[in-house]
Amino acid sequence: MHAANSQAFWIQAPGRGEIRTQALPRRHAHELLIRTRYSAISRGTESLVFQGKIPDSEYTRMRAPFQEGDFPGPVKYGYANVGVVEEGPDDWCGREVFCLYPHQTRYTVPIEAVVPLPDNLPAARAVLAANMETAVNALWDAAPRVGDRISVVGAGVVGSLVAWLCQQTAGVRVQLLDLDTRKAELAAALGLPFRHPHDAEDEQDIVINASGNPHGLRNALALAGYEAEIIELSWFGRDEVTLPLGEAFHSRRLTLRASQVGGVSPARRARRSHAQRLQLALTLLRDARLDALIDGESDFLDLPTVLARLSDTDRPALCHRIRYS
Repeated sequence: MHAANSQAFWIQAPGRGEIRTQALPRRHAHELLIRTRYSAISRGTESLVFQGKIPDSEYTRMRAPFQEGDFPGPVKYGYANVGVVEEGPDDWCGREVFCLYPHQTRYTVPIEAVVPLPDNLPAARAVLAANMETAVNALWDAAPRVGDRISVVGAGVVGSLVAWLCQQTAGVRVQLLDLDTRKAELAAALGLPFRHPHDAEDEQDIVINASGNPHGLRNALALAGYEAEIIELSWFGRDEVTLPLGEAFHSRRLTLRASQVGGVSPARRARRSHAQRLQLALTLLRDARLDALIDGESDFLDLPTVLARLSDTDRPALCHRIRYS
């Protein structure tokens, strides 16, 4: 008999979070009861949610799969949860799973909402699954070819994963760019060439901006070669972005295109479901070098103060993991 209550993190109002106790619904035969082991903070989107920077026009599109409440708050938001099945069909009990669920100690979801962790993937690293899924979708959108010259602007979690995946294409030359030269150590851990944007090679075939900063997108435009493609992974919320689309933008016949994980890339949409994409992402996380992308860990009960602190800094950051007792 499981506990009747659970604890969950809610954004009560922009800039203010709290831990709430809430009743667990009765589990049905097609559902699983999951006890959370780890969750992770999305340093981009979740910080915008916490700060109340979701545009009114995006309230519906930006809803997380198991979100409760509405923007700007109170809202229960998040999508990187790794747990163990406590109740359900016998072949599920005891299995570790990933679910696009907010920060909560226990929860009940339909079986089809979870993906089992593959063998040899530690639960502590599996919190990167949503980031890896974004990176996989970005590569499906960018479609790197053999021998391409590729720049990834922004050495955060998603940018680093995108560069790491690109480098596995035969003959590709990748450079991971960031203003923070301390990210060179991260790049080295992942086996990636690192450069400051001012020292980057230009005339690139593909430039992917994952910096979350308009300056990063301007750098991307400057690095692109003739008829190159720029893929924009950043999302700026309510902030407006001004770009130099005069100058050589037209004469160089550049293409600027968005990539967003909410929909499977058109390049694979006919043959891959969201669940299949997530399963692929989990499989790709089995490389232990990717632990370098997790730069901190905090207790679940400290989440209100932790997210406030992380959302109030401009310092480029990596994945912050939340542990549950």
